[in-house]
Formats: sequence, structure tokens, C-alpha cells
Amino acid sequence: MDNDYRILIVEDDKSISELLNMNLSVVGYRCDVTSDGKKAAEMIRGENYDLAILDIMLPEIDGFELYEYMSGREIPVIYLSAKSDVQSKVKGLKMGAEYYITKPFDILELIVRVEKVLKRSEKNHNIYHFDNVTVNEKEHMVLLDGSAVELKPMEYSLLLMLVKHPNIVFSREQLLREVWGESYFGETRTVDNHIAVLRKKLNWGDKIVTVHRVGYKLEVK
Repeated sequence: MDNDYRILIVEDDKSISELLNMNLSVVGYRCDVTSDGKKAAEMIRGENYDLAILDIMLPEIDGFELYEYMSGREIPVIYLSAKSDVQSKVKGLKMGAEYYITKPFDILELIVRVEKVLKRSEKNHNIYHFDNVTVNEKEHMVLLDGSAVELKPMEYSLLLMLVKHPNIVFSREQLLREVWGESYFGETRTVDNHIAVLRKKLNWGDKIVTVHRVGYKLEVK
């Protein structure tokens, strides 16, 4: 699955920027990466970005100063920083950042936050195509070879989670938390049962892959 969302990653830790770039690219986002605040300011003048992920402690222009460049172009910002003090968090959020995530961080959590920010943006990226299956989020419709597939609410929510994050491995616990909610206290077997139903209804026995001792992923080549 591809989309035309473009994300700017400004991070001076090479290992973290590579991690972000790799994982966001896998799920279909186009990413530009720089480690320098001044360079980032130049990049946003010449490109249109849908989202920026900013470190705070950057050379030349720090992440807080860089926010002014982003807000001037109406680019939503997620801060990703080692600065975990309350003052920094409050400052970032008061400036208007969508989220302030501290390091070390969970890459899956970040991807979900990215998705939520982009969902609030003006573009409508809510139709997903996978071979003979189409998922239309806006119309709440799933088609298999052009014919509607009836899914129960939680089956549909689980499917959305998978199609929005292809090739990402989810643990059963993560799927329970993100799909059923923090307040749900059911067993992880619930996930297994719903996965089995999706495989059968969509003929996706080979696409929803079981990752041994971990969980599941929607495999897209």
C-alpha cells in the first residue's frame, strides 16, 4: 500500500532517524530526513510536508525554534525528544505540537500517533487496496472481488488496524489495546478468533501471517 503523505524527520541521532525512516517507509509514507535544524528550515521552504517529526536538541536551529517554520506552513508537528522534563513537554504542547513523545519510545506507538495526526489533516486517504480486496473507511465498506463482505464491528476495526499498518508485526496484546481499548480485559484468544474469521471471509490465509510467539502482520509484497 502506498500513499502520498510526505513526512519530514529531523533527528540528529542517526540510528533513530534510520529507524523512523525505515518503519514509516514500510507502511507507505514518503520520508525526507535531516539531522540539522537549519537544513530542515530550508527543506520546508522548498517542499510540501504533511507532518514533521522533530527532535528538540538540534544543531543550528533547535526543535522549538523550528516549530515557527512549521506553523507558518501549517505543518503539524510531533516532538520526539530525550528531554523528558515537564517544562519541555508543556512548552512543546503549548506551542501547538500534536504530541510530545519522549525517548526511548515504542515505534508502534509513534506510527499510531502519526496516523491519527494525518487522519485529522485535510486529505482523505481512506481507501485501501490489496489485490482483490478493497477497504473503504469513509463508507465503512469492505469489498472482495467487487462484492460486499459483511464484518462485525470488531472484525472491521481489527481489519482497519492491519490494512493501515501493512508489514508491521502486532503482538496480541497490542491489538487488544488498540482495537478493543484499554478498558477491555478479555483474553488474547479473542484476537486469534477474530483473525481466523478475517482470514476466512477475505480468503487471506496467506496474507495475515502468524509471527511465532509474537502475533500477526498483514504481509504485503
